[in-house]
Amino acid sequence: MGRFVTVAPLLLAGMISQAEAQIDTAVDLELALAVDVSRSIDAREARLQRQGYIAAFRDPFVIHAIRAGMLGRIAVTYFEWAGMDRPQIVAGWTVIDDSASAFAFAEELDRMAPHTARRTSISRALEFALPLFDGNGFEGTRRVVDVSGDGPNNWGALVTTARNRAVAAGVTINGLPILDDGGGMFSNFNIPDLDHYYRDCVIGGPGAFVVVAADFTDFARAVRRKLILEIAGDRPRKAQGFVQARAIGVARASPPCDIGEQLMRDLFEDF
Repeated sequence: MGRFVTVAPLLLAGMISQAEAQIDTAVDLELALAVDVSRSIDAREARLQRQGYIAAFRDPFVIHAIRAGMLGRIAVTYFEWAGMDRPQIVAGWTVIDDSASAFAFAEELDRMAPHTARRTSISRALEFALPLFDGNGFEGTRRVVDVSGDGPNNWGALVTTARNRAVAAGVTINGLPILDDGGGMFSNFNIPDLDHYYRDCVIGGPGAFVVVAADFTDFARAVRRKLILEIAGDRPRKAQGFVQARAIGVARASPPCDIGEQLMRDLFEDF
C-alpha cells in the first residue's frame, strides 16, 4: 500500500507533464507565407521579394501590429514554391512576439539565397501549405496562407480546386500579385489583369484580400502593408487595392481561372 501511495503521485505528475506538453501555444495568427520563385522571376527579382520580407519583419510598425494583438504574438512560416516540385521551407514555424524574435526570423530568411524553378503551381503551394497547420504546436484564432507571385497557375490542379479545399478547412488565403510584364523568355505566361485573377481565382475565406505590387521594386512596400493588415485582421479599403496600380476608369474583364493552363496549352501547340 505504501509503495502504491509513493508511486501514484509520480504517475500523476508524469501524466500532467505529458498533457501540458501537448497543449498548443495560443497565438493571434498562424501565417504561412508562400512566395513564388518560378522561372518568370529572375535572380534579382527573387532577391527583391526575399529582402522585402526581411525588411518587413524588421519594421517597427509590423512589430507594433504583432504586439497590439489580443495575445501579442503570432506564428509564422515561410516557403518558396514554383511548379510541381516540392516547395522549399526557408523558415519553419516561429513565434514572433517582440523585436528580438522578429529580427531573428528576418535573419533566418537571410541565411539562404532563393533559387528559381520551372512552372507556376499556385495550387501546389496551397496543397503544400494546408497540412503545415496540423500539429505545428500552435493554436491561432486565424489561419492564413499568403500567396505572392507574378503569374497565374499553369501546372497541377486547378487553383480554384485547391483554394476551395483550403477554405473548407478553415484557412483564409490572401494574395499579393506582382504586376510586372517581365519581358524575359518566360513572359509568355504573364497576364495584364493578374490582380483580378488573384481576386477572383486565388483568394478566399473570411476577410480575404489582395494587396497589389505594381512591380518588383514595389514589392517591399506591398509586403509591409499586407503584413500589417493581415496581423491586425483588417483588410484594405477597396480604392487602395487594384485602382492604385492601374488607370482609373478603365474597365477590365477578369481573366478565366484556367488562363494559365490555356496559355500553357497554346504554347505547346505551337511546337
